[in-house]
Amino acid sequence: MITVLAEASLAVVVAWQFTGRESAVQDGSGAIVSDAVSEKAAGGRSTDKIMILYTNDIHCSIEAGENAFGLSQLKELKGWMKNVSEYVTLVDCGDAVQGEVIGTLSEGEYMVELMNEAGYDICTFGNHEFDYGMEQGLRIAEQLSDAQYVSCNFVDLVSGKTVVSPYVLVDYDGISVAYVGICTPETITASAPGSFMDENGNFIYGFRQGKDGTELYDAVQSAVNDARAEGADYVIAVAHLGISEKAEPYRSTDVIAHTTGIDVMLDGHSHSVIQSDAVKNKEGAEVLLSSTGSRLANVGCLVIDTKGTEELLDDSITTSLVSAESRQSMDMSIEQIMSEYGELLDTVAAHAEVELSTLSENGNRMVRCRETNIGDFCADAYRAVSGADVAVINGGGIRSDIPAGDITYNNFLSVNPFGNTVCVVESSGQEILDMLEMAYAYVEAEYENADGPVGESAGFMQVSGLKLVIDTNITSTVLLDENGMFKSVSGERRVGEVQVLNKLTGKYEEIDPEKIYTLASNNYILHSGGDGFGMFMDNKFVLDEFILDNQALIDYAENGMGGSVGIEYQRAQGRIEIR
Repeated sequence: MITVLAEASLAVVVAWQFTGRESAVQDGSGAIVSDAVSEKAAGGRSTDKIMILYTNDIHCSIEAGENAFGLSQLKELKGWMKNVSEYVTLVDCGDAVQGEVIGTLSEGEYMVELMNEAGYDICTFGNHEFDYGMEQGLRIAEQLSDAQYVSCNFVDLVSGKTVVSPYVLVDYDGISVAYVGICTPETITASAPGSFMDENGNFIYGFRQGKDGTELYDAVQSAVNDARAEGADYVIAVAHLGISEKAEPYRSTDVIAHTTGIDVMLDGHSHSVIQSDAVKNKEGAEVLLSSTGSRLANVGCLVIDTKGTEELLDDSITTSLVSAESRQSMDMSIEQIMSEYGELLDTVAAHAEVELSTLSENGNRMVRCRETNIGDFCADAYRAVSGADVAVINGGGIRSDIPAGDITYNNFLSVNPFGNTVCVVESSGQEILDMLEMAYAYVEAEYENADGPVGESAGFMQVSGLKLVIDTNITSTVLLDENGMFKSVSGERRVGEVQVLNKLTGKYEEIDPEKIYTLASNNYILHSGGDGFGMFMDNKFVLDEFILDNQALIDYAENGMGGSVGIEYQRAQGRIEIR
């Protein structure tokens, strides 16, 4: 069975996405159980969470206000959600292009431009999409170029076919979600009836209207069945039906009660605010019903959490609403936190007797082609906090200098700004030799008299616990595969006289290719094979992403060096000799 979680605020859901604390949503949520989803497993699924933002009855409310989101904020929200999940979809349940002067004067086209900019993916027609006539309504659907309109009951009565696709299937890396569009049969009378007639007054378009609703239910069921047969793991109704009593038998609740196979009904038309209601379908299974109200007072968020497994049975579904009021409260909280964060960034963490720089004395960037004092410091920090035999950091990961004098937390964060983590692997001496050969493949002898950096490589390794010599008279024989990853060394090596510091004796000893050493670096190099260093990706991780790289610098300066970076870092310490 699929757990359906009701009444969870978006703030909690978002926090849950970041932390994985499912219980934070479940506690007090009044979990209910839905049997509506097919019990088949979707093989090979790697997706963890799918996030679907939804709106309805915008009615041209494009500007943010005290009680409304704006479309720009909606765009920002969608972009921000992509920090939570790779899979974010934005849908609209109708009545978007009418309701304000901007819609009237442009016959909805200005609104379409803004919806394209906001990033809508899937829409259905509300009755007011036809206020400017059938031709313009269909033109609007075409102009919303980044979104697909769907409706299973908007029918060309002459051909008997639906005017647009009944549904669209979206594949989220192995998970198939069907979005079935449903328009209210009230559209005929809730818009201009003439829009649906030919020149002789005969209706040529319809919405499966009928007094008892059977035609509508049959059209929905047929679309759901077809979507399931095509492989849909989930079915989401993108509907413009509403729940008002006068709309019976066309209400969303009526459709749910007379069909099976729908997992979630996202609704519009009645301007109802429904965070998450559980409505029983024809077989008694629970279906989630949600609606955001109107005029962007709320934005809905539907989350499908697969928990990273291939089984559907342990999945959970949540619907939540975030209000404009809560957004403003969040904005104030963010402003306050950023103010406090700014003060923290400016807090002095340590003191440096000398400047640690990425540059040479004449201002040339040196960290990617020569040993530097800041490179020595960073590599030493990695080795100190991890206890590894050897530590390396790619020059491309060192992005800023550390000034002489007071060092703030912001200074340390600026040196390693990417949020990488420190890892330690077991590595053979031979793998370290191969890494060094690749790291220094582009090094050239001439540097100081050049007009700019020469022989640069983002993968140039700053080292700790190592000494070595690079003979630039030997041309590199490193071979790469078609993806730019290390493959082998085909000839003479330019890196020699490699020595490893013995932690017990404090003396350097010749590296043993057969010996296993512990090597510290960042996850970009060790886990991801960044800059082509793929030789460690399958190695045993002794410590795995145990500390942020910039935090390692802070800990080393504060604790390892007693808060004072001394004159031992006045210049590079002669670990890398270039001939």
